[in-house]
Amino acid sequence: MKLKSIVASAFAIALGAATFAGAAIGQTGSASGPLVNGEWLEKNLNNPKVRIVEVSVDTGVFERGHIPGAQNVVWHTDLVDTVRRDIASKEKFQDLVRKLGVDQDSTVVLYGDNNNWFAAWGAWVFDIYGVKNVKLLDGGRKKWEADKRPLDTRVTAVPASKLTVSAPNEKLRARLADVRAASDSKNVTIVDIRSADEYSGKIFAPPGSQELTVRAGHVPNALNVPWSRAVAEDGTFKSPEELKKLYADAGIDGKKPIIVYCRIGERSSHTWFLLSKILGYDVKNYDGSWTEYGNSVGLPVVNVAGTVWGVK
Repeated sequence: MKLKSIVASAFAIALGAATFAGAAIGQTGSASGPLVNGEWLEKNLNNPKVRIVEVSVDTGVFERGHIPGAQNVVWHTDLVDTVRRDIASKEKFQDLVRKLGVDQDSTVVLYGDNNNWFAAWGAWVFDIYGVKNVKLLDGGRKKWEADKRPLDTRVTAVPASKLTVSAPNEKLRARLADVRAASDSKNVTIVDIRSADEYSGKIFAPPGSQELTVRAGHVPNALNVPWSRAVAEDGTFKSPEELKKLYADAGIDGKKPIIVYCRIGERSSHTWFLLSKILGYDVKNYDGSWTEYGNSVGLPVVNVAGTVWGVK
């Protein structure tokens, strides 16, 4: 019986891994899951139904070399309203996806630097406006370059589309009032995906960050699961089984709605992607994040480290 049990367990693990790989690679030449890997994408570089989009934070990285056929999206101008602190309007976003040549039957593959943080932000905005069949390149630029796959400095022209996007889906986005209400509720889980030092209030933000707050710490009752715990050394997501265990160990099993946040919403979109797209949980991204919450007058924070703005 023990031998049969061991064999059955091994088979189940292998089947789970195969399912995850199948979702990434696809069974019939098309990407069937939320992720694609480098092997699949390299084979589909000339597929007219595939639109490759780079969303990186490092200025100039696209121009120095990008995946052949990729279009460049600048997150802080193309995906946001540059006057109001908001995502791009429906009209602005629709103009963008049309310029990118995205149609109803396109498979959109997003990738970028910094472990796909801003590519995941892009996937969140694409989802808000109802663009279908949007994937992340698992591992982003980091793994593509490590695997020595091709790069190009030429910009490929693509025919414009006539895609009409949907009205914004507010079910994917949390606002300040939602977070404040959730912090007093047992029916919603708030997940702070920043580092342990940010969460505790030991530091206000990662070194070199420009967007700061006057208070450090975290939202009351928020759980801390740093985004980095969900990825492997090469930048790819851990398996669904590992991810489920990681969050279950922190008390998050998907039975309650989830709100994720970070500092400005980009790292939390990475966690939003894995929780919603890979694990299938009900998740909202709070893009106001700590720079909004921590700067709001009258809202309580938890600061175990006891730091005060301007005091060492």
